[in-house]
Amino acid sequence: MSFTAHETAIIDPGAAIGAGTRVWHWVHVCANAQIGTGCSLGQNVYVGNKVVIGNNVKIQNNVSIYDDVTLEDDVFCGPSMVFTNVINPRSHVSRKHEYLHTLVKRGATIGANATVVCGHVINEYAFIGAGAVVTRDVAAYALMLGNPARRAGWMCNCGTRLPANRGDVKCDACGKKYHIENERCSQVS
Repeated sequence: MSFTAHETAIIDPGAAIGAGTRVWHWVHVCANAQIGTGCSLGQNVYVGNKVVIGNNVKIQNNVSIYDDVTLEDDVFCGPSMVFTNVINPRSHVSRKHEYLHTLVKRGATIGANATVVCGHVINEYAFIGAGAVVTRDVAAYALMLGNPARRAGWMCNCGTRLPANRGDVKCDACGKKYHIENERCSQVS
């Protein structure tokens, strides 16, 4: 076993877990889940069958990752954040055939207690603030706050808020350069 798992963790046969990944207390990883290398799954995390998790992903305590969610490399999921997989759930109606795919792209951060409604893409290095409710696709580098989540600015891939200017801007913390125009932000260097 090239990963480590606490004795209380349940890892169903068939789950693929990469080298150096740490699985903590009371985690349940279902049989067909795919988890990359160097990940951390905090206490009480659930990972469904049709879940793909990239490398170096950090999933904090009490996060459930349901079927049809994909997390690319370097994603951070804050404590108790929520993914959904059905738009209109009813206890008495089975909708497993209606699951909507959610994609969280490389380097994105989802803050504590945020909710990501299924069927959307959170693009590279987006930053979802604590408690925000994502109800639509999120642009790369966007800082999203509130319910429903709205863009409140832009974030560097180092996790620092970028200046509010349009055009060319530079991160005060790491010096990376970005171009901001027409509701888009892209790294220049």
